[in-house]
Amino acid sequence: MSPTGPAASDFPALSAQGHVTFLGAGPGDPGLLTLRAVEALASADVLVAEPDVLGVVRCHARASVSTPELTVVDAQSAAAGVPVLRDAANLVMEAVKGGRRVVRAVSGDPGLDGSAGAEMLACAAAGIPFEVVPGVANVVGVPAYAGVPLRDAQGADVRFVDARTASDRCWTEVGASDATAVISTTLDSVAAAAGELVSAGRKPDTPLTVTVAGTTTRQRTWTATLGTIAQVLKQAKVLPSPEGHRPVIAVVGERSSAAQRDQLAWFESKPLFGWKVLVPRTKEQSASLSDQLRSYGAVPHEVPTIAVEPPRTPQQMERAVKGLVTGRYEWIAFTSVNAVKAVREKFEEYGLDARAFAGIKVAAVGEQTAAALVDFGVKPDLVPSGEQSAAGLLEDWPPYDPVFDPIDRVFLPRADIATETLVAGLIELGWEVDDVTAYRTVRASPPPADTREAIKGGGFDAVLFTSSSTVRNLVGIAGKPHNVTVIACIGPATAKTAEEHGLRVDVLSPEPSVHKLAEALAEFGARRREAAKEAGDPVTRPSERRPGARRRRTTT
Repeated sequence: MSPTGPAASDFPALSAQGHVTFLGAGPGDPGLLTLRAVEALASADVLVAEPDVLGVVRCHARASVSTPELTVVDAQSAAAGVPVLRDAANLVMEAVKGGRRVVRAVSGDPGLDGSAGAEMLACAAAGIPFEVVPGVANVVGVPAYAGVPLRDAQGADVRFVDARTASDRCWTEVGASDATAVISTTLDSVAAAAGELVSAGRKPDTPLTVTVAGTTTRQRTWTATLGTIAQVLKQAKVLPSPEGHRPVIAVVGERSSAAQRDQLAWFESKPLFGWKVLVPRTKEQSASLSDQLRSYGAVPHEVPTIAVEPPRTPQQMERAVKGLVTGRYEWIAFTSVNAVKAVREKFEEYGLDARAFAGIKVAAVGEQTAAALVDFGVKPDLVPSGEQSAAGLLEDWPPYDPVFDPIDRVFLPRADIATETLVAGLIELGWEVDDVTAYRTVRASPPPADTREAIKGGGFDAVLFTSSSTVRNLVGIAGKPHNVTVIACIGPATAKTAEEHGLRVDVLSPEPSVHKLAEALAEFGARRREAAKEAGDPVTRPSERRPGARRRRTTT
């Protein structure tokens, strides 16, 4: 049966004109992007984004995507006669030529927070097909992250006001009502907006919250009333400030009472909220750890201290991989993610895949190593049931039995600086071991100067040491962390190395696992936060403390 609808060839002009997606990037948290937004970004040829949005959306686009610069000119610049070099509408029109797919990303939601309407009209007038991908609006997302509900069980009218364009009639209507008002304004204009509402009839003691950098780890919220907000910001030394132009969301109204923020401020009460945490590992290894730290509210800063390079003489590794295929080994034991990566790369070089492991037993030390194998398509046969280390693996490793084991040989791909513990233990159990250098670990290049200064000057709130080599290498390439920085170590050996370098260890992981280490740091942060609240002190980050005595080691 033939389709009765028009064929794609009937519309040759559509493909020639390209396509535009107007996309809402949300208030700032990358996790608030919708699934459709991620799909659109992945297929974009050109990405036109506001400067404060580009970092949120760029990671979901292809490496080859074009990102023409969008010059944003505020009212002050325009008044000063600064020309608009390339406005958004012109950029979009230029980009869509030649059948290219364009994503125009704006903060919040295109229909509420941005000025995308004029650009959509321009597309419509030119006959260019477009779609709109809604985003989480700033006026909705920011109060939710601040712990300020806009309605209660009894319900309430909610009015959204943009203070920059609000008319006298708008202020009069909102001021005369008991509706919850959500006001988009700037930090230095909050008091003026509050004054407009009081002049229009709102009581000076009406609750008010003001949130800056909402939904990001820089978020900060102040609680006051319409009559006291100017004083509160002044006492907090927020104003006057050169950053007074920063956008904020203010929520006004009794039904969004600030008194509930103690119970509802879920985001700013995360255990490591706003903490800048140094993760000194290789970039491949730090990804999942950084994701976990972000879930606790931290801002991870990855500084590679170890670079992984191929062995100087690859022949031994090549012979061992060929031996896997020819049935030389009964077992292969992986002690690190890098060992998995080294074997996988050698497989790909020879055109092999996970099927080459058929008939071979596979052992893995650590959850990340096991996960790397699963990603390769290999399920480990043996993972330590107890301590995730070479010693823990030996505890569970079966002795060689000539009756049940047709082959007595184990392939152990490892780093050039690995210890001999596992080799000696396997030989004691009756196995022959091919101990092969699969990769070399070398000290990484020093980080940028501003990172080195932050490390030595107390700019980081915490540093996670995941091995003795990360301690030695970080100190070697960047210097010793400041004494206000919380030092967290993955195990006793790493802690000993840190202390030998003059560092006082605050947090010791209960297990040799990077995820348990991050969890232990989060628990440390939670206890620190609760102690400050119980003492009636403001909750501060370690980097905000004056230099002084360090805490004793904490084991969790």
